[in-house]
Amino acid sequence: MKILLSGNEAVARGAWEAGVKVASAYPGTPSTEILENLAKYPEIDAEWSPNEKVAFEVALGSAIAGARSMVSMKHVGLNVAADPFFSSAYTGVKGGFVIVSCDDPGMHSSQNEQDNRRYAKFAKVPLIEPSNAQEVHDFIKFAFEISEKFEIPVLFRMTTRISHTKGVVEVGERKEVPVKDYTKNPQQFIILPAHARVRHKVLEEKLINLREFSNKTELNRIEKGKNSLGIVTSGISYNYAREVFPGAWILKLGMSFPFPEDLFKEFYKNVKEVIVVEENEPFLEEEIKIMGYKAEGKKYIPLCDELTPEIVRKSFNNEELPHPEPIKSVKRPPQLCPGCPHTGVFYSLAKLKATVTGDIGCYTLGALPPHNAMDTCICMGASIGNAFGFEKARGKDFSRRLVAVIGDSTFLHSGITGLIDIVYNKGNTTVIILDNRTTAMTGHQDHPGTGITAKGERTREVDLAQLAKAVGVEEVYEVDPYNLKETLKTIKKAMEGENPSVVISKGPCALLKESREKFKTKEKKRVNDEKCLGEKCKACIRLGCPAISMIEGKAYISPLLCVGCDVCTQVCPVEAIE
Repeated sequence: MKILLSGNEAVARGAWEAGVKVASAYPGTPSTEILENLAKYPEIDAEWSPNEKVAFEVALGSAIAGARSMVSMKHVGLNVAADPFFSSAYTGVKGGFVIVSCDDPGMHSSQNEQDNRRYAKFAKVPLIEPSNAQEVHDFIKFAFEISEKFEIPVLFRMTTRISHTKGVVEVGERKEVPVKDYTKNPQQFIILPAHARVRHKVLEEKLINLREFSNKTELNRIEKGKNSLGIVTSGISYNYAREVFPGAWILKLGMSFPFPEDLFKEFYKNVKEVIVVEENEPFLEEEIKIMGYKAEGKKYIPLCDELTPEIVRKSFNNEELPHPEPIKSVKRPPQLCPGCPHTGVFYSLAKLKATVTGDIGCYTLGALPPHNAMDTCICMGASIGNAFGFEKARGKDFSRRLVAVIGDSTFLHSGITGLIDIVYNKGNTTVIILDNRTTAMTGHQDHPGTGITAKGERTREVDLAQLAKAVGVEEVYEVDPYNLKETLKTIKKAMEGENPSVVISKGPCALLKESREKFKTKEKKRVNDEKCLGEKCKACIRLGCPAISMIEGKAYISPLLCVGCDVCTQVCPVEAIE
């Protein structure tokens, strides 16, 4: 049967066919849809974990216990999971264990564009790279077989273009794989130094066997050419190389680590020049040069951003194929949505002229005009530690105009420990938890604070206020962000206190069903031109609501965008909004 699947959907389908029993993840673009689709299969126990490290440890534990298991995350998520990742290479596994890392060349939705192929070599685990949706489906099944054959985790590297591009995929049926017997083995699975020294040698032996396997596996192949040019490539770059250099010999790598040295030598006999076409880091190029062979890649191809056929073509001045001009699209700056509960918080912070350390989430948009209400944004959970660092550097007086902002999902991901640090080390920084009842930026996935599992089942819900109190915060406030007066007053009070404080802004995301139902009962707003002060005022414009703009010198509220949240009526000094 053939069906149309995105790369992420193909991962889920292939994993299901491979007999996966346990799957875990933390949402993050471009990987999110993998777990969402896995959760649809009743045979798979799929969970949203609080963070990537926990997700990794759950799937690893399942694989050690003998079940085929998978964990998926975006590239920076593997940074969070790096500790158990490196140890898992030493311990090995019993059931197949695959780590899906979705890299983001071009940083479409990320704070960096790290190349996680380097993680495979760093941790000494095999690396699989598909180049289209069909290969994603097929290779993920190969990955589980490799994992079980060598009793080792396998890193399965996707990229944004492969994750989100759809293709026709020939699919099959599920293969039920029995859970392997579990036998207690402390020397393998308890990584004491004495055990780890032995396991390191075992891992090096596995790498020797894996290198031999990479020379013979059908995942790697030589495609004959018509001229003497040789292209070495993998992943999505293979498609671009095939288009731009139709006459070249191609060494197409689906298993790119360990590098297939013998296969490359066979390939090299047929060409006079070797070019490496790969996105981001010169990973394959370095492997070839380490062998002592001449090859060029980054001499021509940019290190930054994702590739396209046009970029590859221009890099080598190859004009064999006509290529259409890129479509020029209208650029729209990102904005908080109409009715977003974060609007009132950032409006208040801007009014208080607070120094704000920010975090990863849609609320990062508070850094942009008109609020300009954010000073830092580093990584998941960093806002709280960053704020405490500001306090340590600038003193207690400075902390009275200092705030950390963090979302509910991000707080549960990696913000709790930062809050504990402030309490334990006698700080008095204020933390605002923007509780919008979802993981909004990645498409509204549930988390432990929503009381809903990945399977859509009701479960226990984390009480953020009680959690803050449990770690020692005595001053905990809850506010309705749609009430600007209350929000401003509460944040100001929290910042001026002598002890650490937490303000929980409780307002569900405007795009959630419960919010849409509530907004249906609200009347849309309009501006009375006779009252509006226009260019002299712009108080409503400073809210940053995309429903409000200036037309012919007067404020205008779009009836198509307005949800009737009432926030704009609270800022108009002349009651011109009705």
